[in-house]
Amino acid sequence: MNFIQFLLPVTLATALCMPLSAQPSWPDKPVRIVVPYAAGGTTDFAARQVAQKLTEQTGKSFFVENKTGASGTIGSNFVAKSAPDGNTLLTNDTTYAMLPSIFKKLPWDHASDLIPVTTLAITPVVLVVPAQSPFKTVAELIAFAKAHPGQLNFGSGGAGSSSHLSGEVFKKEARVFMTHIPYKGAGDAMLALMGNQVDVLITASPTAIPVAKGGKVRALATTGDKRLSSLGAVPTFKEAGLPGFSVMNWFGLAAPKGTPAEIVQKLQQEVAKAMMDPGLLERFSQQGAQPGGLPNAEFAALVKKEISTWSSIAQAAGVKPE
Repeated sequence: MNFIQFLLPVTLATALCMPLSAQPSWPDKPVRIVVPYAAGGTTDFAARQVAQKLTEQTGKSFFVENKTGASGTIGSNFVAKSAPDGNTLLTNDTTYAMLPSIFKKLPWDHASDLIPVTTLAITPVVLVVPAQSPFKTVAELIAFAKAHPGQLNFGSGGAGSSSHLSGEVFKKEARVFMTHIPYKGAGDAMLALMGNQVDVLITASPTAIPVAKGGKVRALATTGDKRLSSLGAVPTFKEAGLPGFSVMNWFGLAAPKGTPAEIVQKLQQEVAKAMMDPGLLERFSQQGAQPGGLPNAEFAALVKKEISTWSSIAQAAGVKPE
């Protein structure tokens, strides 16, 4: 009896301290990571890089599926309504924090139907113009826009997207007017810029850097405290004379409400582990991205703060919910 009395507490303590890998297995089947935008943008880039590492680490398939439309709400709603078993996840981003400021009503409860899991990356944004554009500097762009109100336009990944509101913030800081032209994702907006269909695009660095380095577009400035190593000749907005423009983008993973805490925790740990991979770090660094992996609570706090921040920006820019 004494031995049993001694053994039970020890056994219980051992069970509580067991690593997550010893808990009921997850993933036990392929995991779908939904990107709510078209392929080719930074959200898609981050999701695919991390999905590959998670597949390698767990031995189970993590695959990306693009469900586009309505500024990311179609894909987000799909995940919010999915089974909370850890097998359907959402790659969300800065735009997700903007949705309550853009839409009067969303088809899911924005405050509670999706659980923030962890960050994938944080990136600066880059202002780019077509390779054939006459503008070589931000100052030249602003001067022309002031002299010709409404003649220039700017593209975005959709109404209410981060690139849309980044453009609105730029207009406010530069005191210029440009017409907004929305597309179905940052990748589509970049194609439009390269085709001279729009004059300006402000987008996350992983979307901008490859085409800027390839000479397909011209980068005029980047946010952040220092220049990007991949675009060393491109000044920061502060250097370019617009210190008030300081937008940064974040990208993360979310799961449906009700997903077991142990799955959420294991997923965060697997992402944090992936962020230590030298190959992944190098690929992110080349694109100007800082690796993620934030704990669940810290990411949740970030999302809450971003919703408040972008609500204020949207109101100041005169963006009204539809």
